[in-house]
Amino acid sequence: MFEFTEDCKIGIEQIDGEHRQLFEMLNSAYDLVTADLQGDCYQQLKELIARLDEYAERHFAHEEAYMTQIRDPELIRQRTQHAFFREKILMLDLTNIDDTEAQRQVLADLVTFLAKWLYHHILSSDILIGKLPPLEEWMIRENPCEFTDDYLVGIDLIDREHRELFRIVDKAGRLVKSYDASSSYDKFMDILEELRAYTAEHFRDEEEYMEGIRYEGLPAQRRAHEAFIDKLENINLEAVDDNPQKYLNELLEFLLGWLINHILYTDKKIPGDS
Repeated sequence: MFEFTEDCKIGIEQIDGEHRQLFEMLNSAYDLVTADLQGDCYQQLKELIARLDEYAERHFAHEEAYMTQIRDPELIRQRTQHAFFREKILMLDLTNIDDTEAQRQVLADLVTFLAKWLYHHILSSDILIGKLPPLEEWMIRENPCEFTDDYLVGIDLIDREHRELFRIVDKAGRLVKSYDASSSYDKFMDILEELRAYTAEHFRDEEEYMEGIRYEGLPAQRRAHEAFIDKLENINLEAVDDNPQKYLNELLEFLLGWLINHILYTDKKIPGDS
């Protein structure tokens, strides 16, 4: 079973309630997969997929309306992710659906997709809803990549590594601002690879520290870390071709926004070692 845990709550009552409902649908699919079914479950599968798509459409509409109201800078990215989710659900292969083995395979594929997508989407995207400054305010900051005392968690190793992550993001930001089509793209990809490698190293160090102090929030931290790493590893570089500077700037806004949110609302809860 998949539990809707505290780390999945984003602090917006309606959205949290609707996420809980999506988890219940996930568990309905899981129950079908794990049940000792001897016969046909076509009708149950068909109804579950239809109910899931209908509910997702309603939930995404509520979420996007809220983000529009608060001028959330992640709205465009969220719309893309929501469209991908609905397309994936509707593309489930229902051929040979009379075959009970094929039915169980569709169910297994559905559970795998739902579990991965829900956890990753909530922990890497939805968790930012309402946490970032509206886009207009974000853009007028003198240097949003500056590491300030607000981000200190009071653990030397973690603070040093957070400072380094901000330095790498700042380096990418400066490159994007002075973008040169003939050379900046390759340089940005090099910086992005540096960020991937250092982020993975930092998450390992942070998790080892939490293991050492037996921190009860470690499982939630691991899920958040995995979601962010997955985001880094699945960046859609094809979208860069149309407007490289715009795309890379939006990517930087996401990376920096996630980092700031994670430090302020998650890492600051980690107890010191003294």
